[in-house]
Amino acid sequence: MNPKRVVIIGGSGFIGSAVANRLCEAGVKVVIPTRRRSRAAHVLLLPNAEVVEADVHDPATLASLIAGADAVVNTVGVLHSRPGTPFGPDFARAHVELPQKIVLACRQARVPRLVHISALGADASGPSEYQRSKAAGETAVRAASPETDWTILRPSVVFGRGDSFLNLFAGLVRVFPVIPLAGADVRFQPVYVEDVAEAVWQSLIRPDAARQTFDLAGPTVYTLRQLVEYVSELAVGKRRKVVGLPENLAMMQARLMEFAPQPLMSRDNVRSMRVDNVTHGSPLPYALTPTALESVAPAWLGAAGPRDFYYPFRRSARR
Repeated sequence: MNPKRVVIIGGSGFIGSAVANRLCEAGVKVVIPTRRRSRAAHVLLLPNAEVVEADVHDPATLASLIAGADAVVNTVGVLHSRPGTPFGPDFARAHVELPQKIVLACRQARVPRLVHISALGADASGPSEYQRSKAAGETAVRAASPETDWTILRPSVVFGRGDSFLNLFAGLVRVFPVIPLAGADVRFQPVYVEDVAEAVWQSLIRPDAARQTFDLAGPTVYTLRQLVEYVSELAVGKRRKVVGLPENLAMMQARLMEFAPQPLMSRDNVRSMRVDNVTHGSPLPYALTPTALESVAPAWLGAAGPRDFYYPFRRSARR
């Protein structure tokens, strides 16, 4: 398949922006819906990009956006939600109801391809609401066939300039000499955002990607403790002391953080860390070579300069 027009749901977000950039590089016209045009300023100047102010949760609006598209890419995801069973309403809205609406619009418009970003660890029986909602979203996406061929990509935690993972810890180690850490010994296999974008592109153009689910991970497995120690060496030039918290204390810490307007951690995040976030197969599909964290992270996590402070400010402004 050689797509000419692709709608990227969540295209102004961290992963979505990288996907938009990769598709524009390939000469594809991308349509990026956003609730507020001002929040998509960083993708407005991409060649072939059309930024549309729209509510993608409205079925009629979504149908209008998707009509005539060769493919749809869904990158929407949230990390926090009000609690619920089997998952809270915010997880339900973003991870289940929105994919259901996207699938319906794709089937009605006969859109041939849908690529959906899920999460490594998505599991209907998982310990966290996040994992269970991601699994429910995958079930919704698989219902797109036979009218629409789908591909599900399951990334581990995604890193890159402007991420909310490594940059979060970089900010903390610049302020605190000791880091109390939930899930310190949980293993992660972080994947570079540009590798995720390349996997999306390959999923769109390769016939063998249809109706397949792939994990996306980096080349190396780290404990969360190791990642924080590495970030501290880059950000402040020395290794900060990391104190691993038992789950009962971690849950207390997360409960307090939930009162913040933009929580750094939630109790559901703590539950997610009861299982390792690693893949047991190839890190990337399509014989792609994963990018080592150590080869790119120093570019933005090294000695702080003026640009290093721009990205945290932009995240806090939701731009």
